[in-house]
Parts: sequence; structure tokens; C-alpha cells
Amino acid sequence: MISDKEIRVVVGAGPYINNPGWIHTQAEDLNLLKREDWSRKFQRESVTAILAEHVWEHLTYEEGIKAARLCFEYLKPGGHIRCAVPDAFCPNPEYQQAVQVGGPGPRDHPAASHQIVYNYHTLIAMFTMAGFETTLLEYYDEQGQFHHQSWDEKDGVIYRSLPVDPRIRTGEFASLMVDAIKPTPFDN
Repeated sequence: MISDKEIRVVVGAGPYINNPGWIHTQAEDLNLLKREDWSRKFQRESVTAILAEHVWEHLTYEEGIKAARLCFEYLKPGGHIRCAVPDAFCPNPEYQQAVQVGGPGPRDHPAASHQIVYNYHTLIAMFTMAGFETTLLEYYDEQGQFHHQSWDEKDGVIYRSLPVDPRIRTGEFASLMVDAIKPTPFDN
């Protein structure tokens, strides 16, 4: 079991090491839906930050709530999940085809296991149902207007984001990005 005062975890890290010094995991080592995986690695309320870049869309909405609740248990009060998913309000039709539920084609396409495409309303609702307070960092609204709030890379780098990925500036790609913060006892 890992114990450290600053535990930062990347779930579904893939081959990317965008966050040096963080614990990079795959579903085989840390399944978002399996309490036994979490309890084997961490103590409750011991994790400072969780980063999930294009992971939550591979869960159903109900599984997303369950995963968020499990993360909530393992985050310290004041800890956060930085989550980025494909954005249902991105106005680019090619992008929407690429990120659609079930993917655009072959079973080996990365989007083939997509279960949902979130918009900012559904993503916020999911994290709120799990007990989190949320801050939108990047998203498209219903009119296709992109919104961006500055964020600190020390809290987790999302590659598919405005400051890092040049495709976002050209409208080729976008992530809906939110910080879901576990309230502290003093927030109530």
C-alpha cells in the first residue's frame, strides 16, 4: 500500500508520461470501478490528485458516477480529479464522428469502446452526484463557442488541452475539461 503525503495518480495513462512524478496506471493495475484495486494501493483519503485524460467516456454514465464516488473516497479533502473527455458540443463534424459512441469504424479504433460523449452539463452533473464541487476549465457551449479558464499544470497536465495541443487552436480537436474538487469540512 502506497503512503506518501502527496500521492498523485494518472488513471488510464496509456503510453504517455505527461506528468512526471505521478503514479501512472492502467486499468489492469487500477480499475476505476474496483474498490479492491484502490484499497490494495492506497489508504482512504490519501490521494491528493487524480488525472484522467480521455478515460471517463469509456464508462457508462452510471459507471462514471460509481467511479467518481470511489475516487471521492480515496481523495483527501480538498483533493481533485482533473478530468478531460471528448466534448459533445464541439462543432467540428469530423471530430464528432471520431469520438462517437462505439467509434467511427474498426474495433481497434481508440473510440470503439466509447460509451458516452459528455457535454459540460452531463459531466458536471455526474461529478456533483458523487459529492464533488466542479470548475470548468475548457469546454464548448451549446452555440459551439469555446471557453477556456487558465489552469496550473502542476495540478495535472492534460495533453489534449488548449495550452498544450496545437490541434485545439485550429478546431481539429478539443477536450471538455473539469476539475472536480472534494470539499473540505470547512466548505460546508
